[in-house]
Parts: sequence; structure tokens; C-alpha cells
Amino acid sequence: MGRANCDEFAMGSSNENSAFGPVQHPFLEGYVPGGSSGGSAAAAAAGFCHVALGSDTGGSIRQPAAFCGLYGLKPTYGRVSRYGLIAYASSFDQIGPIAPVLEDLIAVYQVIAGWDEKDPTTATEAVEPYQRKAPPKRWALLMPTGVSGAVADLIQARLQNLSAQGIAVEPVDFPYWDYLIPTYYILTTAEASSNLARYDGVRYGYRTPHAHTLAELYARSRSEGFGREVKRRILLGTFVLSAGYAEAYYTQAQKVRGLLYRFTEELWERYDLLVLPTSATPPFRLGEKTADPIQMYLSDLLTVYANLTGHPAPPNPYRPNPRRSTCRPPGDGASLRRKSPI
Repeated sequence: MGRANCDEFAMGSSNENSAFGPVQHPFLEGYVPGGSSGGSAAAAAAGFCHVALGSDTGGSIRQPAAFCGLYGLKPTYGRVSRYGLIAYASSFDQIGPIAPVLEDLIAVYQVIAGWDEKDPTTATEAVEPYQRKAPPKRWALLMPTGVSGAVADLIQARLQNLSAQGIAVEPVDFPYWDYLIPTYYILTTAEASSNLARYDGVRYGYRTPHAHTLAELYARSRSEGFGREVKRRILLGTFVLSAGYAEAYYTQAQKVRGLLYRFTEELWERYDLLVLPTSATPPFRLGEKTADPIQMYLSDLLTVYANLTGHPAPPNPYRPNPRRSTCRPPGDGASLRRKSPI
């Protein structure tokens, strides 16, 4: 067993917010492996382990798995216990496996899923043994505008492959793309500001050695102990929960979350699977988006949907030749950006 690097408190989409420094992509020098569970994905892709665990609040398993050419599973909310996980946003967080081989990922999921008396949000339903079945026939494609050409080409190639198998994927209009990121960041930062209040230097977390009064102990411990991105999200969450703004932001975001859930449940009545890219872009360079937090937040556009509704975001079980890892690029890094599964 080993511990992997990750963004501080799982807050990041590139694994550049770690107190231990950024994680490097295992095969593309100078590129990010994705985040926040980038260390887990890099370790699994590089062959350090068969399977790694990650935590997914808004895509932190699936995006680094995609960037590193792996399978990554965000289970249904409550299917895997959160006991032992340091909470970022409690109603979003889920633990799941990352692996280069689908069967390894399934085997680990079967072990870690199920009821846990130490986490009352876990589901009590028994975990059914995995059975390989014929792929369902009713698929829906959700594709926003602005997806990069490399990702669009990969999706088109996959659709042609599915069509050859007799599977029709029907494009579906999704009218809520513009609401996903604002809703996600309002709700998760609000929960984060509450969850991270305990790290005050007295009960939990870093304690400054430079304080002379109790008030200074609190202020300096949090100022020195938290990184820039964590402070940014705590401040945003405190703002949306403050008097005079909670109704305008937090309550409205909760209503949008309910709307998204109901819309998705209606889609399940017509389709068996909802298909969309994990990322709108291939892996990007280290430092490329750190100066603009908004651009970094937009990296989560296609993954936060499943966390907002609580639905599972499974790996692609129809990837050709699942026993052969495709994460190592043949030749230069450009080949990975063209061919790796996104």
C-alpha cells in the first residue's frame, strides 16, 4: 500500500494545488495528469500498482483516469463508504477505483461497495455480483459546444464503432450546460467552508508556532496552513452562505440541483446509458491554467453533472481489448493526445 499525491483537500483539476508540489503526467513531460486524484492515476498508469483509489467530488477520479488512459469509476452516491475520507463536500464526495484493466477495477469495486455502519449515507442494498452482459441498445449522447477537435474526433470514432455493433446513439439536447459549473461551485464551496471550519489549529490541522493570543492562533493557523485554492473556496463558500446571500445563491443552487436530478431521471425512462466526454480537452500543460481559476474550474464542466445528481459515472466497458493498457503513448506525446481514451 502507498499514499499518493493529490490536490490539497481534493480541490483542483490538475494536481497543481498540492502542498508537496504538482504531480507530473507519467508519459507526457510537462503535462498535468489531471486532478484531484492525479497521484493515484499516475501511479496506476506507470505500473506502480494494479489499482489505485481516488475521491471524486466533481470528476477527480474520472478526469485523471482519462488523462492517463485508465478506467475510473465514480459510484452512485452512497454506494461506497466515505468513512476515513477527509470531507470536501459531503453530499458530493465518493470514493472509487482507478485501474488500467477493467476486470481489476470491477474486482476492487465489488469489495469496497456496500453498507457501512460508520457512514449512515451508505446504501443498504446488497452488492450484486458482476455479470458481463450484452450492451444495452438505448444510448443518449450529451455533447456541449466548444469541445476540442481531438476529443470530438475520439467521440466520433467511438460512435462509429458502436454503430457497427448495432448500437444507435441518439443525440439529446441538454439545456443546462451553463448552470452546471455555477451550481457545483456554489454548493461544494458552501459545504467546504463548513467542513473545513474544524481545521482551526486547536482541534484539527496545522497549528502555527507564531501566535501570542487565541485570536491570532486561529487566524495564523488557517492563513499559514491552507493553500491559495483552499482559501479561495472557503471564502466563496462563506460568502454564498452569508446573511443576505444564502437565499440568492445557495438556495437557488439547491433548486437547480433538484431540477437536474429530475431531468436525468426522465432521461432514464427513455435511455439505458448517457454518453458524454470526460473532458472537453486533452491533457494540458503544467501552469497553463493556474493563472485563471475560471478556466481551471471549466475543466470540470463534463464531470460535475454526475456528482450533482448522485448518479454513477462508470468506466467504458466496451473499450476494445481491455486487457491491453493503452496509456503509454507510442512515440511522442502528441500520439497520446490524439489516441488516448478521453
